[in-house]
Amino acid sequence: MASSYNAKEEDGHLSGSAGLGGTAIRTRKPDNTAFKQQRLPAWQPILTAGTVLPAFFVIGLIFIPIGIGLFVTSNNIKEIEIEYTGTDMSSPCFNCSQNFSWNSTTPCKCVLSFTLDQPFESNVFMYYGLSNFYQNHRRYVKSRDDSQLNGDLNSLKDPSKECEPYRVNEKPIAPCGAIANSMFNDTLDLFYIDPNGTKNQIPLVKKGIAWWTDKHVKFRNPAGSNLTAVFIDTAKPVNWRKPVYELDTDSENNGFINEDFIVWMRTAALPTFRKLYRIIQKKNNMTPTLPRGNYTLEVTYNYPVRSFEGRKRMILSTISWMGGKNPFLGIAYITVGSICFFLGVVLLFIHHKYGNRNNSSDIPN
Repeated sequence: MASSYNAKEEDGHLSGSAGLGGTAIRTRKPDNTAFKQQRLPAWQPILTAGTVLPAFFVIGLIFIPIGIGLFVTSNNIKEIEIEYTGTDMSSPCFNCSQNFSWNSTTPCKCVLSFTLDQPFESNVFMYYGLSNFYQNHRRYVKSRDDSQLNGDLNSLKDPSKECEPYRVNEKPIAPCGAIANSMFNDTLDLFYIDPNGTKNQIPLVKKGIAWWTDKHVKFRNPAGSNLTAVFIDTAKPVNWRKPVYELDTDSENNGFINEDFIVWMRTAALPTFRKLYRIIQKKNNMTPTLPRGNYTLEVTYNYPVRSFEGRKRMILSTISWMGGKNPFLGIAYITVGSICFFLGVVLLFIHHKYGNRNNSSDIPN
């Protein structure tokens, strides 16, 4: 008995057949297509000495000069760090670190002297640095209300529950959350001691330290010309000494758009970090921004770090086209390039010594 051939029947679609109840029988066999049957054209590289060896040498010859350039550029950046935690008894800030109290009304000040062996050209950036401070903790990162920080009046009166336990203190807290409550509040002043012994204060620029998008998009003050009236029914964060509408006398740098506050609210990814504090702008091309000589750093010690065994420091640094001082990227390029070049030499030697041999052998059937 002859049977007719049907491609659909072979593919699992039985035409005219029915199972119990009159329903068509279907199988799990994929359709007979190039995609489902994995018959699409493919390309597979064949690694030979003619392709691998040049690749290793090219990568090495490209990466090593780039790494040297990055490393030299990083080393040309001038940087100095001054730690003022006050853990050692010999530190000028030791008494401030021991006697600190959140309820103290009299600020504690300490003075640290240091010397610049080389002048700092172009703009100089002043950072404050903290160690052993985990801003990347999940609950800490979530403890904020972005709607409130964007000037929403409803969130101002009723902050997000993510801000607990810094959400309400008899009145709604503005700004709420653990990030705002732990804002860095040390005051740093820099003075230059000229050869005559005269003490000259270095002007520090406090605007332009935050990201443009943060300043003009993410952070906004609530509607109203008088910030005192806008925040009248709110409470300051527990650890703050003054409310948010008194952070600065400049209306363009007060309230939620205060740049020191904005910089702090951008949390760091690692427990040891630095944040931009001030900018020392270059006056003219004839004189360096910070000439070599003696300097003093006057610190108003407000921020406690002993409770979590942290450390505080001030950093002065110049920058280049690649940013701040960071030799790691240059070292990484040099290392990868050197390894590739070395492997190229080793593989070339192996190929030259063993590559001409007849590797084919008769395999008995």
